[in-house]
Amino acid sequence: MYDWRRMTQEERRAALALRKAERRPWHRPPHRDCGEGAYHLTAACFEHASVIGATPERMAECERELLDTLARHSERIHAWCVLPNHYHALVDTPDVEAVLAAAGTFHGRTSFRWNGEDRRRGRRVWYSCQERAIRSERHFWATVNYTLHNPVHHGYVGRWEDWPFSNAREYLAAIGRGEAARIWKQYPLLDYGRGWDDPDM
Repeated sequence: MYDWRRMTQEERRAALALRKAERRPWHRPPHRDCGEGAYHLTAACFEHASVIGATPERMAECERELLDTLARHSERIHAWCVLPNHYHALVDTPDVEAVLAAAGTFHGRTSFRWNGEDRRRGRRVWYSCQERAIRSERHFWATVNYTLHNPVHHGYVGRWEDWPFSNAREYLAAIGRGEAARIWKQYPLLDYGRGWDDPDM
């Protein structure tokens, strides 16, 4: 995500020239509207600072507002997870551009409020929200596993259901632990998401 900082000036000039030639945004990957379907959304705090995780109350507030925002433009939210410095969500939506626009408004609103609370006016809170279209059943279930496993992956808890800011408990209650274990084995993470949450990327 932050490879730009490790580039030489010559590499930066070449990258910008390529993006300009292809009429792509200069620094951020373009959003692709692949039509109606399932999408994995992820957004991180700028430089992975733990702005969301300043307090448990803010974590709960972020989760509540994020779900309200996504629900207005999604037919279903399959999985979500809010961590101290980023979030993941897997949604079905007829209009991913509307979801991304709503996420941008959510980011702006929370940035203003949290910067006021922290007396940090002008601080950049969010990096961006990115979407990945779900390509197959395997991709879908691997994304569910990745999203719900994220708090364990980052060492916050030992079990999915111990993290309060996700739908892991509801998911396990709905399908049962046996079925969840089968899905985990059938759709392993392997290298899924490698580097996404690395603050040095």
